[in-house]
Amino acid sequence: MSRTKTIRKVFSATLLLVFCCLLSNAYCLLPANSAQRQLRIICFGAHPDDAEIGVSGTAALWAAKGHAVKLVAVTNGDIGHWNEAGGPLARRRKIEVERAAKILGTTVEVLDNHDGELLPTLENRKTITKLIREWKADVVISHRPNDYHPDHRYTGVLVQDAAYMVTVPNFAPDVPHLTNNPVFMYFSDRFEKPNPFQADVIVDVDSVMEKKLDGLLGMVSQFYEGGANGSQELMSTDPVKQKERWAVVRKRFVDRQKAVADKYRAGLEEWYGKERGSKVQYAEAFEICEYGRRPDKAELKVLFPFFN
Repeated sequence: MSRTKTIRKVFSATLLLVFCCLLSNAYCLLPANSAQRQLRIICFGAHPDDAEIGVSGTAALWAAKGHAVKLVAVTNGDIGHWNEAGGPLARRRKIEVERAAKILGTTVEVLDNHDGELLPTLENRKTITKLIREWKADVVISHRPNDYHPDHRYTGVLVQDAAYMVTVPNFAPDVPHLTNNPVFMYFSDRFEKPNPFQADVIVDVDSVMEKKLDGLLGMVSQFYEGGANGSQELMSTDPVKQKERWAVVRKRFVDRQKAVADKYRAGLEEWYGKERGSKVQYAEAFEICEYGRRPDKAELKVLFPFFN
């Protein structure tokens, strides 16, 4: 091959590489409300199972469309079992959520905070803020700060605290601040005081319900064995009783998502149209946090691209 041809090939390859880099950068810089942009969603649950309970159906829908979803457990779940605790349980629960992430098509991270001991400290605020910045999140979802479990409440508080701080350049400056504030949202819950949950977005998860169930039922320590409130009685060696136990666990999650669909039926019909909305069996619902960006319905349809 002549030297001239070699130079031409190298030059062409260089031009192609530069073009690809420019295209990639332009894609990443598209505004959050652009339908052409890959969305980036991060969800914070207090324990290794909470985010999966609250959002794994919608997470699977996002992932199937090529969007990037990360589920974070803010504690390691190391006391969440009636008979096991400490490092061995934390490792077991990490394996459980990693398996679920593979099923859902998401990323997962478990922070090394002790279960039952989470506090809204400055250190934890910085950690949550950095995780949101590093993920370059468009949407952040977590617990509401009124909940039965202190870890749930304080996870909600920490995420709320980050809702403004992610944009402040000189807070945790080792990770660059976000110039576009994400939309912060809450998982659905049934708590009424001081304020009941308000469903701003309701998502049909019928098509991914089996994925959600597969991910959750793989968390044997929490659901089959009963977690912190389980007992030896649940762990029968009788195959018939084992089958019955699995049926009970499965039904609990099926009923949960059916209840969401039934409770917010009017919202489903508003988002999907009356014909489809009236037929949805399983749903997940989310409330917009009063902090962070306040999207209109048009932007919500971009952030939740499931309503066409």
